[in-house]
Amino acid sequence: MQKRLLVVDDEEGIRFLYKEEFEEDGYHVDLASSGEEALEMLDEIALNTDLVLMDIKMTGMDGVDTLRHIKEKWPALPVILSTAYPHYKHEFGTWACDAYVVKSSDLNELKGVVKSVLEKAG
Repeated sequence: MQKRLLVVDDEEGIRFLYKEEFEEDGYHVDLASSGEEALEMLDEIALNTDLVLMDIKMTGMDGVDTLRHIKEKWPALPVILSTAYPHYKHEFGTWACDAYVVKSSDLNELKGVVKSVLEKAG
């Protein structure tokens, strides 16, 4: 069965790059441009979503706040935080995520982490 990812990033280029790359690997990919939009979408699709891949620094509700809301409402839904800023890994608010990846032009690490988290989640 095809795994479904929700990619949340306020940068359009990143959203479409991830969509293209993960769809090539056989995933179904939904896109949200903000934390607020992601939460609205999850109200509709959470039961069919296997993993959320989310940026931390976004306009409006940031990734840490969005993560908190997701884990309160859907505690079993895996969330990977992805950011260009490695120092966020040590902030308390990010500890609830299932994995933390520093953005890179090489998506192999990110793809490996997604696969690993999905396997662990069952």
